[in-house]
Amino acid sequence: MSQILNGIPGSRHLLMGNEAIARGALEAGVSVVAGYPGTPSSEIVETLAKVSSKLNLYVEWSVNEKVAMEVAAAGSFAGLRSMAVMKQNGVNVGSDFLLHLALTGTRGGMVIVHCDDPGALSSANEGESRHFARMLEIPLLEPGDFQEAKNMIKWAFELSETVHNVVMVRSVTRLSHASGPVTLGELPEVEKNAYFNHNGFILDPLEGPVSCLPVPHHHERQQEKMKKAAAEFEVSQFNTYNGPPRPELMVITGSACHLYCKETINLLGLQGRVGLLKLGTTWPLPKQLIRTHLEKTDRFMIVEEVIPFLEENVKIIAAELASEIGPKTFFAKRDGTFPGTNEMNPDLVIAALAEILEIPYEPAPPAYRRRAQDLTQSGAPGRDLTFCAGCPHRASFWTLHNVLQLDGREGFVCGDIGCYSLAVLPTGFSTLKTLHSMGSGVGLASGFGKLGQFGMMQPVIATVGDSTFFHAVLPALINAVHHQSDITIVILDNSGTAMTGFQPHPGLPVDASGNAVPAIDIAAVCEATGATVRIRDPFDIDSTRETLLELLDISGLKVLVLKQKCALSPEKKAGKQFDVSVDEEICLGQNCGCNRLCTRIFKCPGLKWDGEGQVSGIDDVICVGCGVCASICPSGAIRRKEVA
Repeated sequence: MSQILNGIPGSRHLLMGNEAIARGALEAGVSVVAGYPGTPSSEIVETLAKVSSKLNLYVEWSVNEKVAMEVAAAGSFAGLRSMAVMKQNGVNVGSDFLLHLALTGTRGGMVIVHCDDPGALSSANEGESRHFARMLEIPLLEPGDFQEAKNMIKWAFELSETVHNVVMVRSVTRLSHASGPVTLGELPEVEKNAYFNHNGFILDPLEGPVSCLPVPHHHERQQEKMKKAAAEFEVSQFNTYNGPPRPELMVITGSACHLYCKETINLLGLQGRVGLLKLGTTWPLPKQLIRTHLEKTDRFMIVEEVIPFLEENVKIIAAELASEIGPKTFFAKRDGTFPGTNEMNPDLVIAALAEILEIPYEPAPPAYRRRAQDLTQSGAPGRDLTFCAGCPHRASFWTLHNVLQLDGREGFVCGDIGCYSLAVLPTGFSTLKTLHSMGSGVGLASGFGKLGQFGMMQPVIATVGDSTFFHAVLPALINAVHHQSDITIVILDNSGTAMTGFQPHPGLPVDASGNAVPAIDIAAVCEATGATVRIRDPFDIDSTRETLLELLDISGLKVLVLKQKCALSPEKKAGKQFDVSVDEEICLGQNCGCNRLCTRIFKCPGLKWDGEGQVSGIDDVICVGCGVCASICPSGAIRRKEVA
């Protein structure tokens, strides 16, 4: 952190990509930063929040990405430089406002940093966000390494103020979460005076009201801004070419794929045969620059993640110029040279280049591959995706599953995105039956709950996290109450945005910078809508079960708040609540009638099975002392003793 704030200008430091982006924003003189936690973007806001008090920044974790864009836009309208940060799914959430913002334009520089996740390494999907730039007609930049991640952010603010519109900067997981050398620049001393000038002529974009009136000139002005951005892109330092004047093949790429292509060309020794055009300004494409390089050769390989966005746009320019520069051959995604899903990597680029240029290449000796395969098959045991030891969600879904079985009406649970998404798998007893976007579990349940007139008698439950409650559930909750939908909402309140690193949300008494703020009471909000509300501890299995069975017999909308802190939270790490042990005299393993219920079904990682002794046990290293397993053991062999 000291490097971000106190590094000497001109000094070199090893920075994570997200840290480099944060430093670039500081060097640009950013004043307002808002975002919603989402891997791989979260560290940008976290980094800036930690230095906010020293640099007079306003940094917040907004309730969702749409609000984050609106907060950042307010800063821009008041003449300050602002930034909104999110992952790829968040751009979808914020796109409603972004559609209008692209028309009205901005005043102080405003940048949206969206970190896409090719390969869905930490996401429900690998959907990307570049198409929003084309659809909404706003500039798009993509840094190709860690130094560019810093420098490009600074330039993005300048570009935003040149064209008076929001600028998108796209990172990807391998850039956001990897680290590389970055040379620091100056931190400016910026006089930050916010003033929203709204007294000018109604159609004056810089001094009048900022209003998305339905007048044709809005769109015309927006397209003029794009032409201005395209002219800037023609001479941008972030578009580079390395290679011979007349290469046999030219590789066109950008973002982290630039590093894969650079590595491949060096590894195969193709510097004299292959050219590398790295584009940092990917929408709108600089047409004259593209033309210059299209004229250098007849064969091109386009490397990108994930959809063929760059490929299609380059091909459009090539088609428009075909009568002047002749036909070109492209190797990319649409012809099957590269897969249409997942991350790119050097191996894929090497295989493609070797085939196109007919270069014999053996990626690894056969003996090495055989040995690796042997180790894979006989090495570490396979591990299921599972909740952490002591996770309150395991206890919650244990009860949910059992209650629905006891109820006997074939009820089901609608879920959404979060740690609790794992409940669609055996680790959560296969309890979730729908799984879509944040908040969609309640929206779907609201719909299911109105199907009684068509004969549906199944109880409907929706599960949602506490951060997701504020992010996307409130509209669906109000919809369900207003339309008297017969559902039960179970709010899994583990006191933080646990999946992305315990960032605070409006239900907690602290903000992104650690300042004390009023906490919004989730149960009180639900009660205010007219819902029947109960609060329980999911670790209290008996009470939770009885309460849930009671709620299923009440008509209308019911809410059960299951409140228990995440097992990985700082408070929980401080010590155990219970010492847990197994009485081996009582535990008969597979012969006690439960058939190893604890280790075969409940499957907390803190439980272990001794195959030799045919008895269950506690792994003292992994066990966090929640004591729930003592509640589920039918023979009473698992004992818990409260820690003094």
